[in-house]
Amino acid sequence: MAVVGSSIGDNFQANTGSGVVRAFDLGDGTLIWTWDPLADARKTFKGPVGAANAWSIISADIERDLVFIPTGSASPDFYGGLRPGDNRFANSLVALKASTGELVWHFQTVHHDLWDYDLAAQPALVSIRKDNEVIPAVVQATKTGNLFVLHRETGIPMYPVEERAVPKSDIPGEYTSPTQPFSTLPNLMGQLPLDDTTVWGKTPAERKKNAIFIKGLRNEGLFTPPSLQGSILYPGNGSGTNWGSVSFDSKKQLLIANTCRFATRVQLFKKENFDDIVSNSENFEISRQRGAPYGMRRQTMISDSGYLMNPPPWGTLAAVNLSTGKMEWEIELGKSEEQPYGLPNGGGSIVTKGELVFIAATFDKKFRAFNVNNGTLIWETELPRCGIATPMSYENENGKQFVVIAAGGHGKMGLEVGDYLLAFSLP
Repeated sequence: MAVVGSSIGDNFQANTGSGVVRAFDLGDGTLIWTWDPLADARKTFKGPVGAANAWSIISADIERDLVFIPTGSASPDFYGGLRPGDNRFANSLVALKASTGELVWHFQTVHHDLWDYDLAAQPALVSIRKDNEVIPAVVQATKTGNLFVLHRETGIPMYPVEERAVPKSDIPGEYTSPTQPFSTLPNLMGQLPLDDTTVWGKTPAERKKNAIFIKGLRNEGLFTPPSLQGSILYPGNGSGTNWGSVSFDSKKQLLIANTCRFATRVQLFKKENFDDIVSNSENFEISRQRGAPYGMRRQTMISDSGYLMNPPPWGTLAAVNLSTGKMEWEIELGKSEEQPYGLPNGGGSIVTKGELVFIAATFDKKFRAFNVNNGTLIWETELPRCGIATPMSYENENGKQFVVIAAGGHGKMGLEVGDYLLAFSLP
């Protein structure tokens, strides 16, 4: 069977499309089962709400008859007054019985999402050696840098998860969860708070200007709610470990993850002010959030010089030992003699049996190989476009191994686009 999710514009309106997951028979196309992530939560909603869809990649454990569904936010993304409560099954890793679609377990990574912190990374199925046992686990990397490692059969965290207090919304009619789940594993973002002492600028004058600017925004760290004055989302909605997900060296028990680090400015506005907001919102992404009392505008926080306002590194590559729970190494991804900072990135990595980590992803068009043991750069080459993709490895009929990468750039990221596919042979 084929188990599929859907792509939905969840930040445009409240009553957006359904997030139903479907399983089809590959022989004749018959619909075998469906699962609606919001069927339960919809009983408490105050209006029509949709989404919580699985737009990322689904993973399957055929031996255990399980599929693992990473879900996104219920709509609209940045206002939840129509959908009070935790919005169960949204922003969750959900294990379903593959043959029937029956719920086995679920783990919610964000309660009542107001930040577009949907699960963009594919769940990674790994076997962990811990306490003299080999444990079947599933790893869910997130935009916030939290790394959740769960028992594949039960959903029980293999490393403790703590519910910690977070800021409360000041928007009338909004519900904010009083706590959010935090993994006790090393946070992959590993960053200082963004405030007037840590804000970055290319020159002292630019840094001073940026410090004055962010003082006017609501800024209480991770999970600062959207506001009418404007709030800082740090990490931003496209940060953390995103589309490319993670890779895993089963022999060394090393989980390899790249992160992108930037802040997003988000501001809500009353729907009757939409036309005025549009006329004064150059370089913003704007949404009416139709059906909700508030619209939204957002933008990546970039200095006048074109650099990000949050302090570098803006991209990293790290290895976390899942047997010990410790970070073994971390490097600035994209750093070089010409480029002194880790770069923004999108895409993922692979690990080979030869102890190499291959990754493109960065905004400098490079394709690199690192030593999986310590993160040392082994090889790099320049691509015709940025490789915003995850590479793959294969061998030909003579047993010769290749690594291939799609180098297509990315229009929404402001990168030159193309349609290149490049293969490299290994010695």
